[in-house]
Amino acid sequence: MILTLFGFIVGSVIGAAHFDFWMNDTPTLPAISLATDTGLGYGGAWLLQLAVFAGIIALTLRIEKKRKAPKMAPLPTAKGVTRIFRGAWPLLAAAVVLAVLNAVTLLLRGQPWGITSAFALWGSKAANAIGIDVTQWGYWSGERAAQLEQSVFLDSTSVMNFGIMAGAFIASAAGGAFILKRIPWKTAAASLIGGVLMGYGARLAFGCNIGAYFSGIASFSLHGWIWGVMALAGTFAALYIRPLFGLSVPKSTDSSC
Repeated sequence: MILTLFGFIVGSVIGAAHFDFWMNDTPTLPAISLATDTGLGYGGAWLLQLAVFAGIIALTLRIEKKRKAPKMAPLPTAKGVTRIFRGAWPLLAAAVVLAVLNAVTLLLRGQPWGITSAFALWGSKAANAIGIDVTQWGYWSGERAAQLEQSVFLDSTSVMNFGIMAGAFIASAAGGAFILKRIPWKTAAASLIGGVLMGYGARLAFGCNIGAYFSGIASFSLHGWIWGVMALAGTFAALYIRPLFGLSVPKSTDSSC
């Protein structure tokens, strides 16, 4: 994951360098809100998305029943109040907490939760420090230009990322899951290549599964749904590539965990 993060930052910088081309020199569609551009309003868009989610759940349960997919294996966790700090949370509780915190983030920052823009900032600052003039890139023009001059601790996305990383390290250490070990070179290569691709794609898609998908759908943006469909297609294609890097392909009989 450390290698993936490094690759993600590199890919984000390359994506920022190419950002102007993708935004200005290729065919584009206008921003489309399911709430304001469809006549549904926020209430109607909310009900529409709930209906789509219900359909996805129904379809998933039908396929699961037909194929007799194995149930999710129980995750290791502590008991009682200690469970807040160690082990897995109930999925419903975790989902509610994420939704509430995303709403709070929107109220405090004026924009939904995002992660990957900070990686582009970190990498571009590093590139600028070694002599690459990133200020000439279209991505760093306008409102973003000031970010290159100020501390990353004044960037709300960076501060949130630092907190998330620190929390993840603490949680994994408390659960005994944080272990550094050697990995095969093919796995290292897959981690780097995958990270670069994710970083590049995140810049073009205005975020990852958090900023573009989770927050995109939560803010009624059509691009969040498009991102989700393409992410599923990419995941399906990636299953065929995994063996090239010595990685196993999950079977339909494997339990999800």
